[in-house]
Amino acid sequence: MNHTPRTAEQLCEELLGRTLGDVDAEERRVLERIASGDIVGPDAQEEAALHASFADRLADKVAAVGGSWGFIIAFGVILFGWMLVNSRLLEELGLHPFDAYPYIFLNLMLSTLAAIQAPVIMMSQNRQSDKDRIAARHDYEVNLRTQLEIIRLHKRMDHLFEFLTHRAAGDDEDA
Repeated sequence: MNHTPRTAEQLCEELLGRTLGDVDAEERRVLERIASGDIVGPDAQEEAALHASFADRLADKVAAVGGSWGFIIAFGVILFGWMLVNSRLLEELGLHPFDAYPYIFLNLMLSTLAAIQAPVIMMSQNRQSDKDRIAARHDYEVNLRTQLEIIRLHKRMDHLFEFLTHRAAGDDEDA
């Protein structure tokens, strides 16, 4: 059996019956990894983390906090506290509320928060869909590599079977 390393071009012709120029970039990358002996490429999460900027990581953290029950409950407590502090109860204590009903300053703060938080959460969602695309590409690459390795093993087994069959036929002629 021939155990010499094959190039990506030789593997492409042997396994797929096409030239390396006829396959897409994904297939070419898999064939090059097989030819070089690399076992696995970078993990999808690692690859996404490598390309993440500070703004991307910040958007992910803001979306994680802003989309949690802890945030919703804490925010509800703060809103209730704000309304309580600025209610008529404060006037009965002789203090003047700084943002009395209809809570115009509170509305301004909530609008500002929503105007900032919504695009940041959308950035995080876009980044998540980028991660999903990377994971899908990685899964495709792993599946393609597995298929190519199965084809490669199948061809080796066929070659070995032919060799053994031919040898057995030769032994029968000698007897």
